[in-house]
Amino acid sequence: MKKDIEIPQVKEVYVAAVKEFNEEFQSDEWNVYLINNSEIELEMVLIVSRGYDKKRETSVMRHKIEKLPSKNFAKVEFIQDEVLALNNEFRISYFSDSKMFDKKFTFKKDSIKERALGEIPLIPRPGILAG
Repeated sequence: MKKDIEIPQVKEVYVAAVKEFNEEFQSDEWNVYLINNSEIELEMVLIVSRGYDKKRETSVMRHKIEKLPSKNFAKVEFIQDEVLALNNEFRISYFSDSKMFDKKFTFKKDSIKERALGEIPLIPRPGILAG
């Protein structure tokens, strides 16, 4: 029965960390974005995030995005500096073309740092893509 279940592969969808200046608090902060670089709209996007290592674990955070149009991005959450020392996992599930897609994206501990910044799809600022 398992062999009969088709699990479509996630393509052109990314999770990125972007360092941005927060005008309200007058400080730099890391924000996580979901990027839809595909040609199709994502519907009913569910995001479950958590930080963890061998000794510690954060609370599980849940987010929902009704629709994420093609070639677009959406801010998911702010990451506190204390959590950057942990593995940060984002499980993304969504519907597209009447199929459900699911993928886990992970930022390894201490991988979110300024010297790792690079070009990322669609967002006009440097960032770091999750693996």
